[in-house]
Amino acid sequence: MSGMDVDRDESPPHSSNATAHSLQSGTEDAEMHDAALPSAAESSAAASTITVAGIPKVGFTVSSAEDIVQMPTTERIVADVPQPTHEVPSHDDVFEDGNEALPRCEFLRDHFFREGRLREADALAIIRGATQALRAEPTLLALDSPVTICGDVHGQYYDLMKLFEVGGDPQTTQYLFLGDYVDRGYFSIECLLYLYALKLRHGRTLFMLRGNHECRHLTDYFTFKLECLQKYSERVYDAAAESFCALPLGAVVNKQFLCIHGGLSPELHTLDDLRTLNRFCEPPTHGLMCDLLWADPVEDFGHEKSRSLFTHNYARGCSYFFSYAATCAFLERNGLLSLVRAHEAQDAGYRMYRKSKATGFPAVITLFSAPNYLDAYNNKAAVLKYENNVMNIRQFNYSPHPYWLPNFMDVFTWSLPFVGEKMTDMLLSILDICTKDELEEDSDSAGSSMISTDTAAVTASMPSAMAAAAAAAAAAAAAAASSASGHHARQLELEQRRETIRRKILAVGKVARIFHVLRSEAETINELKGLLGTQRLPAGQLSAGGRGLRMAVLSFEEAKRYDRDNEKMPPQRWPASPGQRVEDAVTQAMADEQAAYDAAERQVGPLAALEERLDYHTRAMSQDKQSYGY
Repeated sequence: MSGMDVDRDESPPHSSNATAHSLQSGTEDAEMHDAALPSAAESSAAASTITVAGIPKVGFTVSSAEDIVQMPTTERIVADVPQPTHEVPSHDDVFEDGNEALPRCEFLRDHFFREGRLREADALAIIRGATQALRAEPTLLALDSPVTICGDVHGQYYDLMKLFEVGGDPQTTQYLFLGDYVDRGYFSIECLLYLYALKLRHGRTLFMLRGNHECRHLTDYFTFKLECLQKYSERVYDAAAESFCALPLGAVVNKQFLCIHGGLSPELHTLDDLRTLNRFCEPPTHGLMCDLLWADPVEDFGHEKSRSLFTHNYARGCSYFFSYAATCAFLERNGLLSLVRAHEAQDAGYRMYRKSKATGFPAVITLFSAPNYLDAYNNKAAVLKYENNVMNIRQFNYSPHPYWLPNFMDVFTWSLPFVGEKMTDMLLSILDICTKDELEEDSDSAGSSMISTDTAAVTASMPSAMAAAAAAAAAAAAAAASSASGHHARQLELEQRRETIRRKILAVGKVARIFHVLRSEAETINELKGLLGTQRLPAGQLSAGGRGLRMAVLSFEEAKRYDRDNEKMPPQRWPASPGQRVEDAVTQAMADEQAAYDAAERQVGPLAALEERLDYHTRAMSQDKQSYGY
């Protein structure tokens, strides 16, 4: 038997066979059996002679059922999901011969694929090395074909691996990435470290431009900073944020295509305007640099109703929409064929806009390389391969990836609202035993017994005649007291009881409301992954459960509409944390509930209002049980 098995002794020290035989032999045998039983002292002495070798060995890696079927406890519940690696590679594992300028890209690719992490010093070495390489490049790159151009990645590392399968081996293929490597996805730091490692190793064939998400403002607002703090440290985040300022802003491919992340600007007249732009700073909220990262073509590009070349970009909250006329004028003025950009999710992974009248080639091409964006868009991704004056669009679908709870929350914190709400459900059930009859219970017996006791104490020391008179007077006094002070005492006692129960229900109701809001917020974030900027679902959606939520976002356009607010530039004033938003919601809910209770108390009285409040919480708990199936 192997070490994984539970050792079983087939012949126990005290076998039951002799006992069974004696019982079958009748009373005499039974008496003989009883006589053979050892005394307590003998049993104690025998027990003291048991050695460790006599104790059965138990293997803790298996569990056995009654039918002796062995069930291993070390295997994963879902066997086809690989276990994340906990191995932290050494410096020599990450860098060839310890040279920080030569990272082992194949090793890093596989290590990150298994959700592995690096030592902080090695991660910083990759980021800082790439920063130096990027800083040495011009703001406007000049590249020749062949080249593979890629759009937004947004922290989807496993789809990035698919991108390299479709686009070609980075060792032999020239790549140009148009920005947005981080945020929204949960593997942003892996994407950045791997791309920076490729930049160090293949600096002349892999090029990276800056996107609007490569800045402190957006990475702090969305997920990248939180991810760095969860997986590494704030030093790694600061180094990454510093590297963003070194990324070039544009590239001209084959002297024909201007490649940028966002779009055109009314301040961009010639390519020299871009070449001379100071990029080593955080992007401003307006101006040429802002437009290069944030601008979009108008939705009715080529069929505009307005003659304006640039209009305010209400979808982004900053920058401009640029028109077909503005694009054609810029291309002709600079001798270019087309504008290649990213920045916008596309259902097919790309979009060809209206052709230029002068060249017959699409004036604008948009690429998006993050398939099934946010796990909700159901879109394809695409890359553009340009070789021998031929453009080839290659599409690909999303790849499965490990799951993370919203905002990198641990499962214990995530489950607390569920546990807390169940506890408040139990407390409300306990309070529900206080019925209306119990609240209105009369206290006559208590008042009468007090008066009778006082009368008996006085009359015990009187002569019989006087005692009779005193008893009669006491009876009259008791009757008067019952009609006057007795009524007041009963009312006072009832009010005290009502106030006590009222406080209990208020306390439990507040706690129930807190956990109800907490759980609603957690489920909302979990289901839509931040698609709604307000973290609220449309009315009736939450009651449909997880499956109903997934069915609700069926089309690309619906997902894009839900995510519309998150595509805007966040306000300069840092938003409240998720905890603060929940706290504000709880405070407002409690205030609304208290106002409703006060109004009901004025209309129907305190007791009826108290009953309505208790019934409300009971119904709410019952509805939640039906809606969420627990």
